Amino acid sequence: MGGDGRGNVGGTLGGAIACNLAGPRRLKAGAARDHLLGFSAVSGRGETFKSGGRVVKNVTGFDLSKLITGSFGTLAVMTEVSVKVLPAPEKTRTVLVFGCADADAVRAMTAALHSPYEVASAAHLPAAIAGASGVSYVSGAGGAVTAVSVEGPGPSVEFRCGALRDLLAPFGQIEELHSANSAALWREVRDVVYFAGAADQRPVWRLSVPPAQGTRVADEILGNVDGQAFYDWGGGLVWLALNESEDSGHRTVREAVTRSGGHATLVRASTETRAQVPVFHPQPEPLADLTRRVKLGFDPSGVLNPGRMYEGV
Repeated sequence: MGGDGRGNVGGTLGGAIACNLAGPRRLKAGAARDHLLGFSAVSGRGETFKSGGRVVKNVTGFDLSKLITGSFGTLAVMTEVSVKVLPAPEKTRTVLVFGCADADAVRAMTAALHSPYEVASAAHLPAAIAGASGVSYVSGAGGAVTAVSVEGPGPSVEFRCGALRDLLAPFGQIEELHSANSAALWREVRDVVYFAGAADQRPVWRLSVPPAQGTRVADEILGNVDGQAFYDWGGGLVWLALNESEDSGHRTVREAVTRSGGHATLVRASTETRAQVPVFHPQPEPLADLTRRVKLGFDPSGVLNPGRMYEGV
């Protein structure tokens, strides 16, 4: 994390890579690890090393870029990174479908993602979440809103947007957002602003599950713990805000997500809860053993963010 000198704290490029972050455009653009070409770093041994290169090409040696991305600073301190960049899209439009139930919304998003129209983002906001949007077309819908975006050259975007409107029309009433409103909506989804208000201090979970399992997992959890959910990545990313309970829904969340083959991360919780509940999803013992050995190789004394991801790692 970094600051701008005025008390405002924001993300950094290094932080995005270290955490392997990805927003709603992950469906098309990929995650941070897909854009890291190479890096230089200092290990926990105090040794400098580098991996990869500065251009897109085959590089000899171990591909440590994939390992270091998502390690949350537990393996090395990156001092330099080289990333692949892409041109900003000329136009972005978003097709909105109003009134879908959660399961129907996933079917609509799946239809769009399986189409030839190069969907960039696909998210579903249940009625209570949509009502909190700062985009009037979304907040004024009076119900759930399913959003599918396309981007690129103007004529291509116009054609694909029209085709998606026809494809998704059987699922509900259709509306369309142009560039400014599209950017505002997807920024809200990316930043999870619906759960970020100063008065909202509920525990927040980030669930990564197979898209076809997203609504089932959320329904199972919300059937046992009161809260709210919305869906990104075509249903594969579920954001949950749960009403405060003894363990912030830890057991219910982990059990439901494990059965789906996914994983859950506790993004926000009280200090007391964080002292008791693992932030990251528990690993099977063979994988946990491998994680410990990798950590030992890079940081034998445990000086880099000890316990940041898993106990003792």
